[in-house]
Amino acid sequence: MLTSLTRRQLIGLHEAGGEPIAVLRPSEAAIYGRFGYGPATVGNQLRCEKRSMLFRPGTDFADGTVRLLDRDPARPGPARPLIEPVYDRVRTTSIGWPDRADRFWDSRLDDAPHARGGATALRCAVHLDHRGDATGYALYRINDARDALGGDTSAVRVVEPAAAGRQAYAVLWRFLAGIDLVPWIEYEAAADEPLPHLLTDPRALHSTVVDRLWVRLVDVDRALAGCRYATALDVVLDVEDDFCPRNTGRYRLRAEPDAVTCERTQAPADLHLTAAALAAACLGGTTLASLAAAGLVREARAGALARTTRAFRADREPFYPGGRAFPAF
Repeated sequence: MLTSLTRRQLIGLHEAGGEPIAVLRPSEAAIYGRFGYGPATVGNQLRCEKRSMLFRPGTDFADGTVRLLDRDPARPGPARPLIEPVYDRVRTTSIGWPDRADRFWDSRLDDAPHARGGATALRCAVHLDHRGDATGYALYRINDARDALGGDTSAVRVVEPAAAGRQAYAVLWRFLAGIDLVPWIEYEAAADEPLPHLLTDPRALHSTVVDRLWVRLVDVDRALAGCRYATALDVVLDVEDDFCPRNTGRYRLRAEPDAVTCERTQAPADLHLTAAALAAACLGGTTLASLAAAGLVREARAGALARTTRAFRADREPFYPGGRAFPAF
């Protein structure tokens, strides 16, 4: 049934000329590789020991204040009108952050008691700069817990932070680290999360890396033509796609600063790879070089792998914000 549903979705997107990629966060990592999805981003699950979170000298906390606002728009002092523009500012410069329609904001701010996992109601801390403009926020809960020996394992669970500048970022983390009577902070971040660099002891953060966003190219040519690349590139990709055979074939990808084209070609291939491997690399997180080391990409022309790997990379690691999965978009 899942195979039929997935095939129907991808065919429908193709025939309608809809979104050129499909993206999801799977509950089980073993499911979607068979459908041509590849793991494109990772999440860095952090558990932070607050008593060791000492900020290094020179960290700039001078600009602005933090206010706790109500996440419920039906009550006074609602946060949503302030945090939606912040999210939009951050997402336009971040890879992996989707646009968020009203129904997704409803889902993000939903606070049904049965969905809290034993934690408090959702709280919203908003950073306001010296002009009173919102430049960052953190959605979080507090979980009161004890281990088998009675030790306090309570944690601030950071659901979603967003900061449009380094000062807002630093001030929000100082606020979260200063919440009393809770020894831990739990947070899932990007692989290159800056927080450790704010601390005198980065070992205050214990991390576990997990797969996060999985990407599927609906149409290889449209998907690659819609991406942007770090360097100029002219490469022929020989793509194998068993689940969507229409994608199988060779494509010439040419990227310049002001234009990108991807068209079918009969020219000799520079790289051989599956659609899943190409999807894994398309956001600039998973590298083609690492996939080649695993035998998932094969170089046919010397130097093509290194050049294409550099072109596909981004300055920052891609990341999908959100403590729980949304429907595929």
